[in-house]
Amino acid sequence: MKVTLVNPPQTASKYKFMGVIAPPLGIAYMASVLRENGKEVDILDASAEDLTFSEYKEEIKRRNPDLVAITALTPTIGRALEAAEITKMVLPDCLVVMGGYHPTFNYEETLQDESVDMVIRGEGEYILLDLVDTLENDGNLREVKGIVYQEEDEEGNKSTIINEIAHPEPDLDKIPFPAFDLLPMDKYRLLDMDTHMTTMITSRGCPMQCSFCSSAAMHGKFVRERSVKNIVDEIEFLTTHYDIDTIAFMDDTFTLNKQKVMDICDEIMNRNIKIWWGCTSRVDTLDEEVLQKMKDSGCITIFMGVESADQQALDNMNKNTTLEKIETAFKVARKLKIRTIASVALGMPGDTKEIMNKTIKFVHSLKPNYAIYSLATPYPGTRFYQESFEKNLIKVKDWSKYTLISPIIETVDFSLKDLRKIQAKAFIKFYLRPQYLLSQFAKDGPYFIKTVFGVIKTALGKTPNTTDYNKRDIKALEP
Repeated sequence: MKVTLVNPPQTASKYKFMGVIAPPLGIAYMASVLRENGKEVDILDASAEDLTFSEYKEEIKRRNPDLVAITALTPTIGRALEAAEITKMVLPDCLVVMGGYHPTFNYEETLQDESVDMVIRGEGEYILLDLVDTLENDGNLREVKGIVYQEEDEEGNKSTIINEIAHPEPDLDKIPFPAFDLLPMDKYRLLDMDTHMTTMITSRGCPMQCSFCSSAAMHGKFVRERSVKNIVDEIEFLTTHYDIDTIAFMDDTFTLNKQKVMDICDEIMNRNIKIWWGCTSRVDTLDEEVLQKMKDSGCITIFMGVESADQQALDNMNKNTTLEKIETAFKVARKLKIRTIASVALGMPGDTKEIMNKTIKFVHSLKPNYAIYSLATPYPGTRFYQESFEKNLIKVKDWSKYTLISPIIETVDFSLKDLRKIQAKAFIKFYLRPQYLLSQFAKDGPYFIKTVFGVIKTALGKTPNTTDYNKRDIKALEP
């Protein structure tokens, strides 16, 4: 079988308005496992290639695969379904498989679309390999763990077959590096800078279980870690073969294991690898010792979840941190001149006007280099979604609006319209401070101006939402 893995056209991430275009690591890992096992596979990153659906139609027809596997997040499910429909239109005998966060948790809804033949639930590398092996050998689909599909009986009646969930690979070192050579590596960008950039994952799973995090729901609460050697081998491979100079580590919490972080830093320096890198982190996992080591090895940016300036709100989110720890982490990072990005969740169910204004002011006091004011969004699979659904808090059921920019739930004090206004106000008040503009321009130059311009346009709703296409009236189903 010939397999094509697809990132559908014009998908947007929550970071795209900040000038970040990142490779789809999930399907790149799947491609590498298939190829390692002798399968014919390629990748079509239609988003990075900036293809229209018309161009996608011609490209998928030209490639003529037997199986197309399409990845989808919640806000991109409409575009993924459109890609599936186009695939079936030009290749009616092609098997269309859907995977990723949204199909994993909303597999029954996804299968309602007649263009989707099958859904993969969870981490898909070895599920897809098992599926391809089974299809090539005319095996029994009911024995393939991790898939959901529909069977038709002799009378034409369809029934949904939900196979046993597949356990993820415990040893991440066994999974080959992503198939970077199948990706348009020259298309990926950070802050619109002329840099050779990519992303990496050094672990899967998170024990913190924040209520709003779909990643932890996907990968589980037990952390599976790659070895230090395996991680730095990949860094060296990327710098040598693709001239990569910037890496963003996309782990839920890269700094969860302090000693491991320091060992990674030491190994980077021992091998004399010259690389700039950034990561996601929790404020309670940082101290001056580890931050200094990170900076010495090339760390230039840390993304930290602030979420709220209200301690009770933090506790309700299961953040397991304090305002004092947040302040300390930003203070030390600033002292060491490491760029910081503060992430905030405005509009949680208990948020009042007082709490949100307090949070906005708190972010200013932290003096981060950048700030992202997201609107609280209950993604399928999370405890936040379950609770919001049960309490009838969800006011918007069009998945394309689940972008962290469009309001989804109302709070005790704010309507959806009010929430959008306070978010816009937060962005404008942060990014249009004269002293801030001057100091940050001195650090990031013209790239900073591009970022601010993009953020303000997004805040004012002046840019088209690249995920708002969804010709179907997709409704949120009961979790």
